[in-house]
Amino acid sequence: MTLARKLTAEALGTAFLLAVVVGSGIMAERLSGGNVAIALLANTLATGAGLIALILTFGPISGAHFNPAVTLADAWAGGVPWRDVPAYIVAQIVGAFAGVAAAHGMFDLPLFFASQHERAGPSQLWSEFIATFGLLAVIWGTVKSRPSVTPFVVGSYITAAYWFTASTSFANPAVTLARAASDTFAGIRPLDAPGFIIVQLLGAFAATALFKWLIPTLPQTSENVMLPHSDSE
Repeated sequence: MTLARKLTAEALGTAFLLAVVVGSGIMAERLSGGNVAIALLANTLATGAGLIALILTFGPISGAHFNPAVTLADAWAGGVPWRDVPAYIVAQIVGAFAGVAAAHGMFDLPLFFASQHERAGPSQLWSEFIATFGLLAVIWGTVKSRPSVTPFVVGSYITAAYWFTASTSFANPAVTLARAASDTFAGIRPLDAPGFIIVQLLGAFAATALFKWLIPTLPQTSENVMLPHSDSE
């Protein structure tokens, strides 16, 4: 698969992921009548289901990372070549902002407007470390022996992590940056975004380091993230 096709898949997949996250958050908030728990449940179910569908759709093309932390961890484990990492990350970030703009357009909102949703403090940062560590753990734990179930495991984990983490599990630097441009239910203040990104990267690398030890053959199988994909033309 050519790099151009992989980057297009990463950008489009990340765009749809953000459209799902932000769009379902807006819809949930409008329909929940002020009940935050109901709004979060609706946002959670849409995100988990959408993530499974997107990984199954784009996985065979690019690996369906949709996440700079996953791309960096995959490169460290011997998967995506390091020379392709910057292009992957740019595609993911561009796609993420495009997805936010698409969601805002569907609900007649400004394409971008800075979030006022405060997500600060040690508990939020620790939550993001745990959320991202867990995400990479379930990826590495399934990709070697059961790669076909990885999309469902990832979607299920994110669905759960929305509820067991105080931060509602962003677990993705591109998602964090783009959600800072959305003053909606799913938003995060731009001021809080850098801290989230730092701990997300730390969580991803901690999980990858652990699983490189737990699964010594990981470098030989890491190209399967999220699904097996071809490097041939």
